[in-house]
Amino acid sequence: MNRKTLLSLLVSLLALQAASQDRITGRNFASRSEVIAQNGMAATSHPLATQIAIDILKQGGSAVDAAIAANAALGLMEPTGCGIGGDLFAIIWDAESGRLQGLNASGRSPKSLTIDYFIENGYDYIPQRGALPVSVPGAVDGWFEMHQKFGRLTMAEILQPSIHYAREGFPVTELIAYYLHNSAPILRRFPNFEETYMPDGRMPEKGEIFRNPYLADTYETLGREGRDAFYRGEMARIMAAYVQENGGFLSYDDLAGHSSSWVDPVSANYRGYDVWQLPPNGQGIATLQILNILEGYDIGSMGLYSPEYVHLFLEAKKLAYEDRARYYADMDFSPVPVEQLISKEYAAERRQLIDPERAARRYDAGVPDQPNTIYLCVADKDGNMVSLIQSNYRGMGSGMTPPGLGFVLQNRGEGFTLEPGHFNTYEPGKRPFHTIIPGFVTKDGEPYMSFGVMGGGMQPQGHAQIIINMIDFGMNLQEAGDAPRIHHRGSSQPTGQQMTTGGIVNLESGFPYETVRALLGKGHTIQWARGPFGGYQAIMWDPVNRVYYGASESRKDGQAAGY
Repeated sequence: MNRKTLLSLLVSLLALQAASQDRITGRNFASRSEVIAQNGMAATSHPLATQIAIDILKQGGSAVDAAIAANAALGLMEPTGCGIGGDLFAIIWDAESGRLQGLNASGRSPKSLTIDYFIENGYDYIPQRGALPVSVPGAVDGWFEMHQKFGRLTMAEILQPSIHYAREGFPVTELIAYYLHNSAPILRRFPNFEETYMPDGRMPEKGEIFRNPYLADTYETLGREGRDAFYRGEMARIMAAYVQENGGFLSYDDLAGHSSSWVDPVSANYRGYDVWQLPPNGQGIATLQILNILEGYDIGSMGLYSPEYVHLFLEAKKLAYEDRARYYADMDFSPVPVEQLISKEYAAERRQLIDPERAARRYDAGVPDQPNTIYLCVADKDGNMVSLIQSNYRGMGSGMTPPGLGFVLQNRGEGFTLEPGHFNTYEPGKRPFHTIIPGFVTKDGEPYMSFGVMGGGMQPQGHAQIIINMIDFGMNLQEAGDAPRIHHRGSSQPTGQQMTTGGIVNLESGFPYETVRALLGKGHTIQWARGPFGGYQAIMWDPVNRVYYGASESRKDGQAAGY
């Protein structure tokens, strides 16, 4: 081989090596490609839960069966975000009827606890932890409600994978280990918490095998005896006795009288796409209010990283959240003007309050005319799609861990205010203001996307940004979730608590310094923050190629998979 040929071969080898090491940038798939499959798709915040969902679909289960199975697995594997001690909301596309159905599976406050108790004992707000913020856990009833309408496999079959992992164990992921270690100093003081989650006196480390035999027993009982085992059987007696022994008010009658509610989702059209949310007591309609306000601007021409877009987004968010703080509550107790709040006319009125050059220090709520969480989505071969969100609130919830059951009870009661006359004032038997919201999008009356973004007050902000990223900025399903996010907190909350005037802006890494500087010049207060930007999953239906696209959250342990 002559010298010229040898040099040519060497150059080719070096070029090939360089090419194999390059990371492609500046393309839609630069972060990670979407997952594409024909027969079914699942996207959850834990790879093992996603695999369970796919296995259930392959066994002939429906999208609802797979969603329940994945939720059960997440309650075991990601107890820092969810579990059957919490509540559940879902939006389901029923392919047979060709319509959306909404499920509100949130629980109510104890009927024997009145606001007088808090006043007489000197409370200014409902505490975060312990027995007082415990409300009825609604998730299990939500499972069985969905299963009764849309299930194909038995509940015993659906829960079996999680029972297996609970008994045999599973390796703890890095992110969940981090959150478990954060929870331990706060919650280990509550009876039975250490016995359930810290059997060796400590939380598991990344990669260690964790087991929860108590939860395995609970799941087996549910699969064998049904939802009444939880709400009317021995489990209900254990939960009620435990809470009352620790100074709370949750009773057997509260549990026995619980029921979920099937509700009609509500929507607003954003540039030809119908974006669907559940009506309050959740905060979903804030997404619709933000989008309605922003529809009046040419967002696409501004660019994702422009200070003009970020400023308008922040101001629209502030306007929507002032209404959220005043009006969003249990609609059985308060006349929430949903139709007016999500109307285009009301958005036009509110839009006039925005100064394009200056951040508002505060907005008042409008006066419309009167008439730490997991998210998952699943789609099956028959075209059914599920958008489901489930949570304990504040990570692992109240800390109240009923003996022998394997889960923590939620602290959703903290979401009430003690302010007299407020829509969200505490009352017995009332559902608290809720942060967890599932999302769905249709196009011309057909399913387009099920999606969600986890993270407390970030959720409507995240929902709106996903929609804007896709529709205004032309991103694909995965890129829309990976793009850097905007987070704003303040000025007031549905609990009645006041925040910093004008609020605080957090910009995820990726926004250029020039944008930060311009926003400071407009009067925004910007602070660095680690991790308040939520987590995302989504499934999109392509009616032309008849395939599903799946995307999952790069900020969490998530996985989208299909078959």
